[in-house]
Amino acid sequence: MNTIQKKSLGRFLLISYFFFTSFLTFRCFQLVNIQNVEIKGTELFSTEELIKNSSLTFPKRLFFINTKLIENELKNNLSLKNVSVQRKLIPFGLDILVKTRRPVAYGEKTFKGKKITGFIDENGFFIKDQYSNKKNLKISSIRVFGWKKEFRKTLSEILSYQKISNLEFVSINYSPNGFLTLEEKELNEILLGFDPNLIKGQLQIISNIKNQLNGIIDTHKIENIDLTNPSKPKIKVFKP
Repeated sequence: MNTIQKKSLGRFLLISYFFFTSFLTFRCFQLVNIQNVEIKGTELFSTEELIKNSSLTFPKRLFFINTKLIENELKNNLSLKNVSVQRKLIPFGLDILVKTRRPVAYGEKTFKGKKITGFIDENGFFIKDQYSNKKNLKISSIRVFGWKKEFRKTLSEILSYQKISNLEFVSINYSPNGFLTLEEKELNEILLGFDPNLIKGQLQIISNIKNQLNGIIDTHKIENIDLTNPSKPKIKVFKP
């Protein structure tokens, strides 16, 4: 390649680079419309529903879309496990990648004096009924009543422990003041109280009691088990 050819190639590459960067800059400031939005990872939500649950408005220039803000809004408003909002230049548009939560229990909470039904995932998060994928939920799943955000960790520990133990919980019930009561398939009502720091030890005691009583007494005669003081368990039976 002679000098003239080298200069021509260099000039061509420089012009190409200029046009390409100008094209990308133009794309960055191009207006995004609803038809440029693509949802990936779920079929539970329409584009309109995602927009309604965020501060995103159209038309809007791609560069000025606050992706982190939109991610946080969608994650909180739609009970999602994870959301990723990505700007695309080629092809032009906005990708919304959604990961939903898997329900493992039925749930109920109170908001502004109104009962709201939904589901609970394995981490104790509440999922609104319309935003949950219920196809893998067993009919016999646990019922959770009185859900609040501050109960998530305890709920997660209970749900996780059940998977590795001999326990079969029917319901998890929080009273309005936060008193926790469990219902087990064979042991019936179990009173746990207010202290979430005791839950691990209390679950172990419940499992031990079930093993010890197996074949000794008719567990259906048990009215309740009081573990509010785990060091002094109390078993109350129905009087004949």
